[in-house]
Amino acid sequence: MTRASNTPPASYEAALSELEQLVGQIESGQLPLEQLLAGYERGADLLKYCRDKLQAVEDQIKVLDGTTLKPWTQE
Repeated sequence: MTRASNTPPASYEAALSELEQLVGQIESGQLPLEQLLAGYERGADLLKYCRDKLQAVEDQIKVLDGTTLKPWTQE
């Protein structure tokens, strides 16, 4: 793993990219057990980070658009 498991990602996009790489490494079946566990833990942290960022954006949209989140429709 290239990052320490406690290092926060620079952005949502960086977290998503790292998460995709981790999934690929885990699915390859080529990681030793310790690295597999570390990758899983890092992946869980990245997933939480991404979910928190998305929730923050949703909360901002609610503030800007009123109290109810409206479904997006393409015009």
